[in-house]
Amino acid sequence: MNKVAVIGSGTMGNGIAHVFAQNGFKVAIIDISEEALKKAIATIDKNLSRQVEKGTITTEIKSQTLANLSTTTFMKEGLQDVELVVEAATENLDLKLKIFKDLDENTKPGTILASNTSSISITKIASVTKSPGHVIGMHFMNPVPIMKLVEIIRGYNTTNETTQVIMELSKKLGKIPVEVNDYPGFVANRILMPMINEAIYSLYEGVAGVEEIDTVMKLGMAHPMGPFQLADFIGLDVCLSILRVLHDGFGNPKYAPCPLLVNMVQAGHKGVKSGNGFYKYTAGSKELIVSDRFKK
Repeated sequence: MNKVAVIGSGTMGNGIAHVFAQNGFKVAIIDISEEALKKAIATIDKNLSRQVEKGTITTEIKSQTLANLSTTTFMKEGLQDVELVVEAATENLDLKLKIFKDLDENTKPGTILASNTSSISITKIASVTKSPGHVIGMHFMNPVPIMKLVEIIRGYNTTNETTQVIMELSKKLGKIPVEVNDYPGFVANRILMPMINEAIYSLYEGVAGVEEIDTVMKLGMAHPMGPFQLADFIGLDVCLSILRVLHDGFGNPKYAPCPLLVNMVQAGHKGVKSGNGFYKYTAGSKELIVSDRFKK
C-alpha cells in the first residue's frame, strides 16, 4: 500500500494527510473547496516547520512530506489507483452515506474505505457499499500528528483481514491502534462525552463555575485539560452531535445533552472555532479567559 486518498481538508483531514505523507505515502487530499485545500497545505507546511524547529524532523523530511501531497476538487481524479481512502468530512450521517456511495462507485475492488467518524455507526456507513467487509473506522485523535491513539472500529461485516491490515498500517504511522466494536460512541466518546456533559450540567445547576470545575478535574484527576477547555477545543457543536448519537443509539436519558449546551450551539458559541464557548479566544493569545456569560 503506497497511495492513499483523504476526503476532507479540515483540521482532521489535513492532520491525517500530514501523518501519511510524512511516513512515505503518496496522499491525495480531496475537497469540494479549492480555498480549503490551499489552507490545508499551508497548515501542514506550518506544522512541519514547527517540527523542524523542535528538531523532531529534518528539512529534507519536510520537503519530502510536502512532495508526497497532492490536492484536487475532483473525486474521480483523487481516487485513481488508491488502495485506502480515509474519509474525514463533517460529522453528518447523510453526508457520510453519500460520500461512501461515491467512494464505492469510484474505487477499484478491494480498496479499503475508512471513516474518521467519532461516533457514527460503521455498520450503517458500510451498508451503502457493495463491499461492507472492506469498510472500517479509523478514529484519529486531534491533533493528529501528535496524538498516538487510533481507535480501529470494526463494523458488523468488517473482515478480519481488513482489520489486520489497518491495525498494522496504523503502527507504521507511529500510532498505537486499539480495536473496538461498533456501538454508539465506540470507547473514547462513550466515556468522554458523558463526562463533558456532566460538567456542563454541574455548571448549569450552579454547583461551581467554569474555572473551578476545570481546576478540579486538572488537579484532582490529572487531566491535561479541564472538561470545558476540552469541549471548546473539540467544538461544542461536535460534542452536541456525539451526545445525540449516544442518546438516539442507546435510548438512555443519561446521554441527553444538557440544555445549556444546546442553547450555546444554537447561539453560535461553538468554542475555539467560533472564538467563544465556555472561554473567550483572541487571536494570538494563549491566556484562557472565561466567557462573559459565565463570569461571576
